[in-house]
Amino acid sequence: MAAESTDLDRMRDQARRWLDDDPDPASRDELRAVLDRLPASAPELADRFAGPLTFGTAGLRGPLRAGPNGMNLAVVTRAAAGLVGWLAAEGGEGPLVIGYDARHGSREFAERTAQVATGAGRPALLLPRPLPTPVLAYAARKLGGVAGVMVTASHNPPQDNGYKVYLGAQLGGALGAGAQIVPPADAGIEAAIRAVGPLAQVPLGPPGQVLGDDLVAAYVERAVAVIAPDGPRDLRVAYTPLHGVGAAVLTAAFARAGFPTPGVVPDQAEPDPAFPTVSFPNPEEPGAVDRLVALAQSTDADLAIANDPDADRCAVVVREPAGTGTGWRMLRGDEVGVLLADHLMRRGVDGLYATTIVSSSLLRAMCTARGRAYDETLTGFKWIVRAGGGTPPLAYGYEEALGYCVAPDHVRDKDGITAALTVAELAAGLKAQGRTLTDRLDELAAEFGVHHTDQLSVRVDDLRIIADAMARVRAATPTTLLGAPVTEAQDLLPDADVVILRTAAARVVIRPSGTEPKLKAYLEVVEPVAEGDVPAARTRAAAALTTLRGEVATALGI
Repeated sequence: MAAESTDLDRMRDQARRWLDDDPDPASRDELRAVLDRLPASAPELADRFAGPLTFGTAGLRGPLRAGPNGMNLAVVTRAAAGLVGWLAAEGGEGPLVIGYDARHGSREFAERTAQVATGAGRPALLLPRPLPTPVLAYAARKLGGVAGVMVTASHNPPQDNGYKVYLGAQLGGALGAGAQIVPPADAGIEAAIRAVGPLAQVPLGPPGQVLGDDLVAAYVERAVAVIAPDGPRDLRVAYTPLHGVGAAVLTAAFARAGFPTPGVVPDQAEPDPAFPTVSFPNPEEPGAVDRLVALAQSTDADLAIANDPDADRCAVVVREPAGTGTGWRMLRGDEVGVLLADHLMRRGVDGLYATTIVSSSLLRAMCTARGRAYDETLTGFKWIVRAGGGTPPLAYGYEEALGYCVAPDHVRDKDGITAALTVAELAAGLKAQGRTLTDRLDELAAEFGVHHTDQLSVRVDDLRIIADAMARVRAATPTTLLGAPVTEAQDLLPDADVVILRTAAARVVIRPSGTEPKLKAYLEVVEPVAEGDVPAARTRAAAALTTLRGEVATALGI
């Protein structure tokens, strides 16, 4: 009993010290309400003060709430002060370029970041309105920024927000110019954030310069230049931004490129931080694109496209071949990834083609057969854009989580706008020949075999479940999968919390998610195509993958 009382007193003291330093009256009121409900609110208070949000290679991301373990004005002020201090200590010169999406708090956090920068004597350039993440990544490099900050939680739940950092060429180097930070920059920024003193002592300057729409127009012009100017344009597209910020930029890019203006899902067209029509604002989640499919059906669209809320990812939904009885289906990220790679290769785009260790092995097979340079990296575009060390230069990179970089010289990150344009270019060209994206996938399967991928993903409330599962698979690593011996078992610790298992015809990659409380196992089965019978090979591969999923779930104890 005495110990519980001591813990409560300690948490009260922590909370009161936080209240004394918090610059936001609304957050202070929120935290006082939690204190007023003690001792019943002790678990909630303990969670809010379990530790500060860690500034890692994805920046900050967490729930909007008062306290150090949440996204709020105090946390953002401290993060901005640490970042600006680190930039100065590293000798970085130039403006800080700042973008934001339409989530709760995003504009306020962006404006506070600008004030912290100008208060330290550094110019701050603020994007003119809520815009896609790739626009910020483009702007940071185009405007010679020392760094860029994007306030977004991407496709996280509505109650979250985040803070993503890009470096310019001076501190990021040639490969990291306009790319997300990687070690050791993340650790240096984290240390600088920890060293920030009382927030009342952080000088705040003027709001910085708000950029004009000419910056957005320049992004659109460069995006349109990614595709050939004289290709077919007859393509009906249905589109949704999932209540995010992609619609205006994507539709402008399609119109500028000469495509018919996509039809947009009406009740998802405008930014809305509540994301009212979806249970989870991620196009990969069940039900997220139901309205998009309905629009595609009602308008007889050739293709349906979804961006995630900050429009750095691109989902593609296609009509199934006649007679299959399945209607429309979303292509897997690996399917879109290899379609785009194949398209760029056929267009003669030279350079390195790259993907990640959790993506399909089909890209490697294509590059080997066609004499293209290939590399694979850890997950995340911060690694993909640095693939191969720059020799040869990156031509294209993708990750299976719907992220595609089709023009590294335009945006050195995943970009859902240019990916959508390139998919449309490919689909329109195939349509002019009486063919479809699924036809081209079948042709690739006939040439290289069916590479069937899927994911076993478990969302948890207790992160110990993930740690226990990773420990279990390391302690009792399977020696067979699908009745075949495991020929390779890799453990990437300490560099990454990843376990990779391979057989002659299957691969499993197991890792915790870097942005969500999820355990993920990436599954792949490769099935040869006999006598050109692709449907039969797909059926065999699907059955094998179902079995593989069960074996992996058992090994993980989930």
